[in-house]
Amino acid sequence: MGRRTHVVLAAAVPALLLVLLLRLHAAVAADPPFSCGAPSSAAFCDRRLPIEQRAADLVSKLTLEEKISQLGDESPAVDRLGVPAYKWWSEALHGVANAGRGVHLDGPLRAATSFPQVILTAASFNPHLWYRIGQVIGTEARGVYNNGQAEGLTFWAPNINVFRDPRWGRGQETPGEDPTMTGKYAAVFVRGVQGYGMSGAINSSDLEASACCKHFTAYDLENWKGVTRFAFDAKVTEQDLADTYNPPFKSCVEDGGASGIMCSYNRVNGVPTCADHNLLSKTARGDWSFNGYITSDCDAVAIIHDVQGYAKAPEDAVADVLKAGMDVNCGGYIQTHGVSAYQQGKITGEDIDRALRNLFAIRMRLGLFDGNPKYNRYGNIGADQVCSKEHQDLALQAARDGIVLLKNDGAALPLSKSKVSSLAVIGPNGNNASLLLGNYFGPPCISVTPLQALQGYVKDARFVQGCNAAVCNVSNIGEAVHAAGSADYVVLFMGLDQNQEREEVDRLELGLPGMQESLVNSVADAAKKPVILVLLCGGPVDVTFAKNNPKIGAIVWAGYPGQAGGIAIAQVLFGDHNPGGRLPVTWYPKEFTAVPMTDMRMRADPSTGYPGRTYRFYKGKTVYNFGYGLSYSKYSHRFASKGTKPPSMSGIEGLKATARASAAGTVSYDVEEMGAEACDRLRFPAVVRVQNHGPMDGGHLVLLFLRWPNATDGRPASQLIGFQSVHLRADEAAHVEFEVSPCKHLSRAAEDGRKVIDQGSHFVRVGDDEFELSFMA
Repeated sequence: MGRRTHVVLAAAVPALLLVLLLRLHAAVAADPPFSCGAPSSAAFCDRRLPIEQRAADLVSKLTLEEKISQLGDESPAVDRLGVPAYKWWSEALHGVANAGRGVHLDGPLRAATSFPQVILTAASFNPHLWYRIGQVIGTEARGVYNNGQAEGLTFWAPNINVFRDPRWGRGQETPGEDPTMTGKYAAVFVRGVQGYGMSGAINSSDLEASACCKHFTAYDLENWKGVTRFAFDAKVTEQDLADTYNPPFKSCVEDGGASGIMCSYNRVNGVPTCADHNLLSKTARGDWSFNGYITSDCDAVAIIHDVQGYAKAPEDAVADVLKAGMDVNCGGYIQTHGVSAYQQGKITGEDIDRALRNLFAIRMRLGLFDGNPKYNRYGNIGADQVCSKEHQDLALQAARDGIVLLKNDGAALPLSKSKVSSLAVIGPNGNNASLLLGNYFGPPCISVTPLQALQGYVKDARFVQGCNAAVCNVSNIGEAVHAAGSADYVVLFMGLDQNQEREEVDRLELGLPGMQESLVNSVADAAKKPVILVLLCGGPVDVTFAKNNPKIGAIVWAGYPGQAGGIAIAQVLFGDHNPGGRLPVTWYPKEFTAVPMTDMRMRADPSTGYPGRTYRFYKGKTVYNFGYGLSYSKYSHRFASKGTKPPSMSGIEGLKATARASAAGTVSYDVEEMGAEACDRLRFPAVVRVQNHGPMDGGHLVLLFLRWPNATDGRPASQLIGFQSVHLRADEAAHVEFEVSPCKHLSRAAEDGRKVIDQGSHFVRVGDDEFELSFMA
């Protein structure tokens, strides 16, 4: 008796939506694992005591061998103390998945809500949506656990590495290339998963589920021209660490209250991240006050010795990571070599106990040492809350809100429901439900392809695959051309798949793979009207040929849109949803592949022709810019008051003493030395008037940028400092207010990583409108 519903479309989309609401009832499988169910005098079972004291008591009762056994992701039971086995590795990147070891969607519960891959969800620029997705994941995670189909509640998501290079196979898992936006996604997603409010105080002793921010840090290469993530040594400047690579993790910890961090495979400036005391203990636990556990990526501890040669013996690798501040090893390396490391004097009892206190504290914060969880705070979350109607509706909303309209010449879209009598659906990505899910997914609640959804709108919708797969090394262009010439309208579904981009696979080219471009052009030439090109991919592709081809009327990017993606695409194409997504990454031309993927520098270097990376620093041609996206409606926005100015800096006592001059002569003020009180006094509002000029109702994204007068001293060309989504009826106007904090939003990273505010002019911009601010002490 499972709850997974497979739907084959044969009727209109409204009928489909009715079918999707049907849910099968799941029987309860078993009680979840827990400790302290029977009356006990043990302090670790006493809920009245602080969690730190309870965890320390439990650790004190373990033998050396028992302690070491708990330092792997598969932690065995300690039967004599009533401690059950625990599996640390579970996945929930965009829905509860069975990709790790801790979740088993093979019992009465056989599915979970599968949201769009993160890169598409990010394109909505909607923190409230991101938070709600996190909430659903936390709820469904607890529902699966309460149903006895999970052996852990620690989920290794989100992936918040900055999408630095367009070839990166895992860029699809991230919120994109902007560190501010990525940090905001991290914070609200984590809050949702862990059962916190979207903002405000955090109850750190009570977790619905545990989220883990990964991969700390400067990890964004899989396997490029023989350079693997296991051996790669990322050479990163203090400036780039401070303003690009580390801010998302800082936000995840400080603003999101994350209870987990994963250190990455790679080295940073010669030191493996999992063995970097400065990174794990000084920065995360010290500077950011991280309260949680730190795990390695899987087998990363073994790699420190076996691949990188950083540790001379296995016991040295164990010592390096435990003394750096890591707590648990995904894999069995510490469990194998931990006792000998202790016997050889390379680790102390306190090194072991410190890690174990962090680990057991998490399990206690999850309520797993408070008796049967089904009778505690989250015990009422049952199987009926997994794949619920509300959750599936949210998956559809997320897919719709993320879809980006890249081209719409001659109002090729939306298609008319009454005028389209026949439709040719062509392409390898048009009728493949699993492709919609991206990676790190679980079995979805429903399964609907774009073809099936379009057949709900057009009875005479014919499908021709055109290529064997996204690789498109075998094609049938002739059949596709014939179908295109015999239909009223043509929609092409092209792009990438997980054979082109995924974990351990980076791309070498940025164009459409194989014969896809030839297929698209041939179909466009044969079609009666300009064709519609839908791109399903995580990373950007160079589609300049399609952008400039008048026979291609519209281009739509739909990422990997999840279980409801087929429906969402159809609703956008036929105007049941007005697209409002914006690109969360820069789309580069094919020539960008001349830039070595191993070059971690963000800033351009004109002396060598190095173009820089991301919209903040890249100096080169683009196919589409970060933040680009069209709509079926026309919008305008302008600042409601050009006279907006921050409070004067002249009244801040001691400000001049914080001033420093760079080699280029720029005077700047050290943000840390200014202090929190001074920074709070500088906050000011920026109000934007937005109007929808029609013809359709729709959501519109307001993106607020900072621009400096020049890019000297390593300043970005521009920097996103705020974003909000507003839904407006046709001809409706509204005001959107941003709070601008100069210390946070108008500062930059100096070469040594310090945050500074430059003296002189700054420009705050929305669209084509901007106003100038001047900072003088």
